[in-house]
Amino acid sequence: MTEPALSTAADEILREQRDAAEITRGEFELEERTSLRRVAGLSTELTDVTEVEYRQLRLERVVLVGVWTEGSAEQARASLTELARLAETAGSQVLDGLVQRRSRPDPATFIGAGKVDELRDAVLAAGADTVICDGELSPGQLRQLEDKLKVKVIDRTALILDIFAQHARSKDGKAQVELAQLSYLLPRLRGWGEALSRQVGGRAAGGVGIGGRGPGETKIELDRRRIRNRMSKLRREIAGMKQVRETQRGSRRRGGVPSAAIVGYTNAGKSSLLNALTGAGVLVEDALFATLDPTTRRTSTTDGRTYTLTDTVGFVRHLPHQLVEAFRSTLEETADADLLVHVVDASDPLPEDQIKAVRQVLVEIGEEHEGVMPRELLVVNKTDAASDLQLARLRHLLPEAVFVSARRGDGVAKLRERIAELLPRPEVDVELLLPYAQGSLVARVHAEGEVLAEEHTPDGTRLHARVGAELATAVLPFALAGTPGENGSA
Repeated sequence: MTEPALSTAADEILREQRDAAEITRGEFELEERTSLRRVAGLSTELTDVTEVEYRQLRLERVVLVGVWTEGSAEQARASLTELARLAETAGSQVLDGLVQRRSRPDPATFIGAGKVDELRDAVLAAGADTVICDGELSPGQLRQLEDKLKVKVIDRTALILDIFAQHARSKDGKAQVELAQLSYLLPRLRGWGEALSRQVGGRAAGGVGIGGRGPGETKIELDRRRIRNRMSKLRREIAGMKQVRETQRGSRRRGGVPSAAIVGYTNAGKSSLLNALTGAGVLVEDALFATLDPTTRRTSTTDGRTYTLTDTVGFVRHLPHQLVEAFRSTLEETADADLLVHVVDASDPLPEDQIKAVRQVLVEIGEEHEGVMPRELLVVNKTDAASDLQLARLRHLLPEAVFVSARRGDGVAKLRERIAELLPRPEVDVELLLPYAQGSLVARVHAEGEVLAEEHTPDGTRLHARVGAELATAVLPFALAGTPGENGSA
């Protein structure tokens, strides 16, 4: 091979390596998530025995059913549409959907005896193998529906838990999802046939003999005890992880670094906004609950102050109570933040309901923090996907909101300015003369404080700045006489 040819080959290899290095972690995760997707109807096997690695490959054929008890017909349709998106995210093929108008769900079958027969006909006609109910079913309702429909029945809570189990990546995320699933499963344990037989006990006629008489213990009781033991272990692990997060937050607090948390409805574009503001490169996908694990990145305001921005788990209407309990330690990031960046989807037909659902969960979290929640900045995202009429309505409804498109970058500069305005400013006003040998302190004042004036003199760098309490103590030996004290007082 000639020398120019070798040079060309080397350049090609370097270019490929450079392109690979530019791929973000989120893009790698998205490629992994979509690389094993099976297309329905293309299998040539007589019996499909392909090993399933990702739940999305199973493509369960489902029929949806909901109970409309309150609100408008548009809200009922929106709820069932959201359930369909959840089912598709979990890896299902939605075939049909039914809505039953009732004053309250039927205590026996959720939808009523007559509607069960209609639902059974719809399941047979569609060839479905699963029914998903838009609500949380009691153990009795679940058992009754499965007996009558002869197919698997799950509710909205189980569906959301399944999506969380698929998408959790970190150790604490997996532990929290498992705890939520076990909390949901414990009251719904049931068995078939021998699964409920006693391990010991009963009469000698059963073949047990001496030592085997007495009440004994059923298989289901053993399962319940194992689940309770596992839940206790998970709670201890999560408490330990919570302590680590509190230590990390404490170190940021001592450094005087303010924090903002991105909250909002699932698929409102929180991760896209984090990428636009910080270049984090986290996974972005047009799916519900695409990212679960919180991501924190350090960035700067328009006036040079450093702050942290955290992307939290998304919320949804009727968020399962088990998830709120299990993810409480993660959601506490919102209560400890200095500013909440509340992201709203401009393209959603009912954005007001999204805002209400998010605030409802935030209030529940804030109750454990003496009801004190941080300031809220509403951000209407996806303006590129909304109509002009919808945007005009939202501008009238939310006059204080910032309108952005994280995908195109529209309005992101204005959002940076609003975040800089609302984040707390350092509370100690100082005037310093720092020798040139103390360049590290000058850098800290610029990074952690707010520099109001700066002048380079023969004796060193003269600064008028506002800094946090810890940094004020560190620079105290270099303070000029007559420097104002805390909050600007003498």
